[in-house]
Amino acid sequence: MKEKIKDLQDKQSEARLGGGQARIDAQHKKGKLSARERVDLLMDNGSFQEIGMLVAHRSHDFDMQDQVFLGDGVITGYGTIGGRLVYVFSQDFTVFGGSLSETHAEKICKIMDLAIKNGAPVIGLNDSGGARIQEGVNSLGGYADIFYRNTLASGVIPQISAIMGPCAGGAVYSPAITDFTLMVEQTSYMFVTGPNVVKTVTNEEVTSEELGGAYTHATKSGVTHFTAANDLDAIAKIKKLMSYIPQNCEDKVPDLPYQMSDESRPALQPIMPENANQPYDMRHVIQGMMDPDSFFEVHELYAENIIVGFARLAGKSIGIVANQPMALAGVLDVQASVKGARFVRFCDCFNIPLLVLVDVPGFLPGTDQEWNGIISNGAKLLYAFSEATVPRVTLITRKAYGGAYDVMNSKHIGADLNFAWPSAEIAVMGAKGASEIIFKKEISNAADPAQKLLEKEQEYAEKFANPYRAAARGFIDEVILPEDSRKKIDRSFCISSE
Repeated sequence: MKEKIKDLQDKQSEARLGGGQARIDAQHKKGKLSARERVDLLMDNGSFQEIGMLVAHRSHDFDMQDQVFLGDGVITGYGTIGGRLVYVFSQDFTVFGGSLSETHAEKICKIMDLAIKNGAPVIGLNDSGGARIQEGVNSLGGYADIFYRNTLASGVIPQISAIMGPCAGGAVYSPAITDFTLMVEQTSYMFVTGPNVVKTVTNEEVTSEELGGAYTHATKSGVTHFTAANDLDAIAKIKKLMSYIPQNCEDKVPDLPYQMSDESRPALQPIMPENANQPYDMRHVIQGMMDPDSFFEVHELYAENIIVGFARLAGKSIGIVANQPMALAGVLDVQASVKGARFVRFCDCFNIPLLVLVDVPGFLPGTDQEWNGIISNGAKLLYAFSEATVPRVTLITRKAYGGAYDVMNSKHIGADLNFAWPSAEIAVMGAKGASEIIFKKEISNAADPAQKLLEKEQEYAEKFANPYRAAARGFIDEVILPEDSRKKIDRSFCISSE
């Protein structure tokens, strides 16, 4: 029996080394952790239970039978993060470059099946050169099996992907289906076709970092929701994200302890500029209303004219969607609409209440927007809000013009409670543009057209550019002082979630 026990221990030690110590050292020299180190840091101490440690590939082509590594390039199992059950897989670049084989895929599929069955999140730590070419279609079939499970799990359990190395070809589609993607700067990249293929087909000269690095996908494509400076930072951000989301679509996010204090927020009063055309940072409004240091922004560098993210309100997790006057005056465009819609749908799937902060002058005009589908993409945000069944509260801080007023969680599309600051302007368009249309003849016939325009602009503003007409019709439930915003919104979610 002692020999059998020693044989098992030897195999376990071999599996823990992956592709060998030399290759692990090579990972470290690149500034990357090993697959096993990543899992150990991610999970609560001592909680990880590995599944499939001794799995080996079945291929005999190209002398593959002489190259067998226990675990076959991926660590799979379950454990806890903050005491909550989570399933995880971590691809091991030291084994065939983390390439996906038939058995590698089977291991991932097994933990995804268990996660769906037990209603727990799945976290994938991706570090793979792609399909294992020695296995041909078996490897491709493995990818498709994973994609299928991603779609089955979508909206049922949270799925998080961390790209911690290469992720190319078919490997990119699984992270694209998951709820959140995080990339590590300088050591990770994602693309369907690499720089060499791009040069052959289009004659473009581009590096892997330029084509599909973390910064590229965080700013240009929006493929990644978060970037991290290194593996340690990436794991810390995954843990933080997990604290804002529930286990599954039937669950709710655990509340954090919160000591109730004075809910007045006088710091919100001076944020709004006297000049309605002067920008301000909506993040200051968010931070002024939420629990201290609780705002966790999603897609921070993409479509910066809209802000989305999670925060805590009296210890409860909520989702925030807000126009950002500091970028493009907070207009809605194609990218902002898609970004907002995806976030709203995630919150709706996983029982996270929504707070919408509105300062929107409308949709961005131009041929670029029209030709890239602002109509259909803007409708995605409208649809996401309209179908959401979680508690929804809206606060209009300043401008709410035209169709964008309707789209940004107005009373008409099902918002539970709608508030406005006294600075709110709810109208079809700005006073200047409206006056130029309504009073066109009167202005053109005036002795001083410029002065007449100012007079009519003032007349229109007094009549329409305020929250009181909407309040009189019941479209705004209450006009509130900025310093009372925290108290009103906190009470609103308590009422609307009962």
